[in-house]
Amino acid sequence: MRTRTLGQGLEVSALGLGCMSLSEVYGPAADRRDAVGLIRHAHDRGVTFFDTAEAYGPLTNEELVGEALAPVRDAVVIATKFGFDIDPTTGERRGGTNSRPEHIRAAVDGMLRRLRTDRIDVLYQHRVDPAVPIEDVAGAVRDLVTAGKVLHFGMSEASADTIRRAHAVQPVTAVQSEYSLFWREPDDAVLPALDELGIGFVPFSPLGAGFLTGAITPDTTFDAADFRNHVPRFSPAARAANMALVDVVTGLARRKGATPAQVALAWLLAQRPWIVPIPGTTKPHRVDENLGALDVELTPDDLAAIRDRLAAVRVEGARLPEAALRMTGL
Repeated sequence: MRTRTLGQGLEVSALGLGCMSLSEVYGPAADRRDAVGLIRHAHDRGVTFFDTAEAYGPLTNEELVGEALAPVRDAVVIATKFGFDIDPTTGERRGGTNSRPEHIRAAVDGMLRRLRTDRIDVLYQHRVDPAVPIEDVAGAVRDLVTAGKVLHFGMSEASADTIRRAHAVQPVTAVQSEYSLFWREPDDAVLPALDELGIGFVPFSPLGAGFLTGAITPDTTFDAADFRNHVPRFSPAARAANMALVDVVTGLARRKGATPAQVALAWLLAQRPWIVPIPGTTKPHRVDENLGALDVELTPDDLAAIRDRLAAVRVEGARLPEAALRMTGL
């Protein structure tokens, strides 16, 4: 497995595994035995970077990841996230964000129990809390680093200015945000800031929530529990308009003898040497397919052709519902 280095010298597999979809969001939770098996399959294939959060479930995804990785704990990097107002014992969602230092400390103690570990490799703030200065949040994480409960600090969906302010208090190792051929907003301000500060970038939803695989059409019907039913860019009309983006990926995939998913991931990997996508899946063969992206070489001409064709495609529909967008700093 090839590796990449995030900020602060943290070395991880060049592709990670996002574990959220094993518990929720894209439909019913996966069978627990199957989910544990998938995570272990990914590790067997060389994946060392696994992403979860207390909000997934809530709490149950961390328990799943902890169970799956317990036998290989010292050989992997586990990332999780705090930031929503969730009871760390019961999982009760109390609404909104909560990054008060006392809540962060309680959340981390619960994470350690669920993940069956004595330290969290990367602790992200899941969403910026407008009620708590980011300096206080970074200071609370700094204290947890000093105590040995956390090794690295991360941020998710934060603006470049917020990242800079946090980094001045406690060095940030990685920033996580949505980024793909379907959503390239981080190009404008976030990626240049990370370049300057020496911070790694971890794109979630690197396959555009499945759209870039070519498996979703305007006629696709999602499970009733699938969040895409509520996302503007996944309305039937938006999907029909956005198929032009899929055509860019599938055309290049045919020429490369690769799958559209592999081309979409290879494009991300080509953007910066410190970008580590975390595609999620519930199927072991998709893990294998995604890892095949590491063998897809996109030449400068390929990248230029993608850039030129993307310039002619206008993506229709917001990437999240309005309430969720208000919680991001981008």
